[in-house]
Amino acid sequence: MSNQNSSNMRQDLPWTQVITKYKNPSKLRSWWQIANTLIPYVILWILMVESISYSYWITLLLSIPAAGLLVRLFIIFHDCGHGAFFTSTRLSKAVGYVLGVLAFTPYQRWHHAHSIHHRTAGNLDKRGVGDVWTLTVNEYKALSSQKKLMYRIYRNPFVMFGLGAALMFFFNNRFTRKSFTPEEKRSVYYANLGILVLATVLCLTIGWKAYLLIQVPVMYFASVAGVYMFYVQHQFDDMVWYGEKDWDFKTTALQGSSFFKLPAILQWFTGNIGFHHIHHLSFKVPNYYLEKCHRESSTFYNIKPITFFQSFRTLKLRLWNEETGKLVGFKSI
Repeated sequence: MSNQNSSNMRQDLPWTQVITKYKNPSKLRSWWQIANTLIPYVILWILMVESISYSYWITLLLSIPAAGLLVRLFIIFHDCGHGAFFTSTRLSKAVGYVLGVLAFTPYQRWHHAHSIHHRTAGNLDKRGVGDVWTLTVNEYKALSSQKKLMYRIYRNPFVMFGLGAALMFFFNNRFTRKSFTPEEKRSVYYANLGILVLATVLCLTIGWKAYLLIQVPVMYFASVAGVYMFYVQHQFDDMVWYGEKDWDFKTTALQGSSFFKLPAILQWFTGNIGFHHIHHLSFKVPNYYLEKCHRESSTFYNIKPITFFQSFRTLKLRLWNEETGKLVGFKSI
C-alpha cells in the first residue's frame, strides 16, 4: 500500500477510548480560540461603526460575519458551561458570564436548562426543557382547534426562526420565572446588568442609533443561525425517540443527534458543533476536538451526515409518529 493511501486511512479505536483521549481541554487551544474569535468580532464592530456614515448596506453586510463570530463565541460559552473549555470551574464561569453578556444569554440559567436537555434528549417521556417543542401525532390530534393552531404557528419556520429565535435572545432571556433557582435568577440579573452597562458605554461612545443599527442585525442573524443549528441537530428524518423504559444513552446520542456536515467555513463559525453526535456522547470534549473524535473510531464511520442543503428538508417535520417511529409533517395526518 502506498504511503499516500496509508496516510488517508482512518484510525479505528473504541469510541470510549477516543472520548477519553480528547475529553480534557488544552489551555493553549482554548485561549487561542477565544482570541481568534473575539478579536475579529471587535474589529468588525469597529468597521461597522465606521461604515454607517458611508453606507448602511456595508454595515449590514459586515453584520453577517459578525453574527457568525457571535455564534462561535456562543459555542465557547456553551463549552464553558459543560466544563469542557477550561479545567478551572471558576475560570469557566468568569468567561461564560462575559460571553453570555455578548450573546444576551444568562449563563447559569441557560446551562441549567441545557444540562436537562442532555439528560433527556430523545426521551419521549421527558420532553419540554431545553428542546424544541415536539408533539406526537396522537397528542396533536387530541388538542383543541385553538391549541392546534398555536402549535402550527410555533412550528412554522418563519415564526420559529424568523421571529421566535430573536424573541428568545432579546426578550425571553431577560426575565426570571418562579421555577428558577436563586442562582439562575441571579445569572439573569447579572446578564441584564452586563448588557445594560455595555449598551450604555457603547451608546455614549457611538450614539444610541448607531448601537441599535449594529447590535440588532448582528444579534438577529446570530440568533436565527443558532436556533436553526440546534433544530437540525435534533429534528431530522432518521432521528430516534424512545419512551423512558427503552431509552438508552449511547443509542440516542448517536441516532438522536445529527452529524450536520457543513462547508469548512461554516464549520469554523459554528465551532464544529455539527458533530453533535460526538457532543452528546460526551459533553466534556471541547469543540475543537469533536472532528478528531469523529475520525478516529469506526463507531462513527457509517453515521449518515446531513449536508447544508439537505437540512432544509427537515423544515417540513412537525410531529413524532409513534407507530412508524418517524418524524412526520402535518400532511401525513
